[in-house]
Amino acid sequence: MDPSSTGTIQRIQSEKNILDEPDSPLEWIQAVLLFFSSLTVSGHIRYSIPEEMNKDSLIGHIAQDLGLDLKRLRSGRARIVTGESVQYTELKVDKGTLVVSERIDREQLCGEVASCSFSFEVILENPMELHPVTIEVLDVNDHSPVFKKTHIMLEISESANLGARFVLDSAEDPDVGVNGLQNYILTPNENFVLKQHVSPEGSKYAEMVLQKQLDREVAPRLSLRLMALDGGNPQRSGTATVTENAAAGTHVVTVNATDADSGTNGHITYSVSNAKSNIAELLSIDPHSGVLSVAGDIDFEKDKKYEIRIDAKDQGGLTDSSKVIIDVVDVNDNAPVINVMSFTSPVSEDSPPGTTVAQDGGSPPLSSNVTVKIRIQDQNDNPPQILYPVQTGSSMVAEMVPRSADVGYL
Repeated sequence: MDPSSTGTIQRIQSEKNILDEPDSPLEWIQAVLLFFSSLTVSGHIRYSIPEEMNKDSLIGHIAQDLGLDLKRLRSGRARIVTGESVQYTELKVDKGTLVVSERIDREQLCGEVASCSFSFEVILENPMELHPVTIEVLDVNDHSPVFKKTHIMLEISESANLGARFVLDSAEDPDVGVNGLQNYILTPNENFVLKQHVSPEGSKYAEMVLQKQLDREVAPRLSLRLMALDGGNPQRSGTATVTENAAAGTHVVTVNATDADSGTNGHITYSVSNAKSNIAELLSIDPHSGVLSVAGDIDFEKDKKYEIRIDAKDQGGLTDSSKVIIDVVDVNDNAPVINVMSFTSPVSEDSPPGTTVAQDGGSPPLSSNVTVKIRIQDQNDNPPQILYPVQTGSSMVAEMVPRSADVGYL
């Protein structure tokens, strides 16, 4: 018996103590029958709300739904009785409404169970009434599929037979139903196709199947991207990436939309909308295949991430959209630059080996490799020499007077 029920019974028993204690088993039976005859249980009320609603959001006009007026709620001291430690709802007696009192996370409340709900009772006194209430919590698409590993490394022999299968890691999505993981997409390539399967416990996984022989001499390695998609609205997926300086036409991601109509009404075209002018010049989408590709110069130093909206439109004019977030991967396309301010640092010609020539004045001093032009400063280590003319053949040349010359040498 839950604590709230215990409190109710104790109150009724205390009121019964005012009367004379029953003297026989028959009187006890009559007292019990009197208790149950005074207890009214109404029909079951059920509300459906999405998860993650804000606090004080309206769930329903419960007084109106129960056929009670506000005076009866006040006089009957209407309140919620629940055996849970967390009370997600609150009864506004003055308004006769039921509102959200705590954030409701469907995944935390029910895990992977598709149908999620919780129940409580609204109790009134004088006379006593119990009104069971069930709140069904609907899933919203608030999670993206996530892979446990960001990189999958496969070592495959170039002699592998056609049809060889390679199972890939599965993605996880806490959402359920249509908001959960729906399918996988593999980067278009010549060698592999993607096959999708459902395990006995219901999880979806994918495997690559070799359809064209590998040739290590032609392509020693392949880099492919596996994307996991859910079916929510807006549809969520793993983040796409593009390498800066990627050539025009480089595939970024493929957007996929479905239409239950047939014929021309089911023909879908794709377009980029609500994008800044600079982004619209960098990325383009094929209107028929949904392939988003590079159209301009992707520069990590200018933009590290792009957010665009892709619209899918059928021939009847109906549209849907999805936001695509693209992370730009940096590449080493900028050489380091040493900025040396112009300065003069004379070096004496008789400086000993190991003398520092180019160094900053920080603490500790830092240095970099740079081409340095050194100007040798003259030291007064040579006395002046006397030159005198000497006749050699038909020309006159200068000859240096030896320092050891005696007086009268010339």
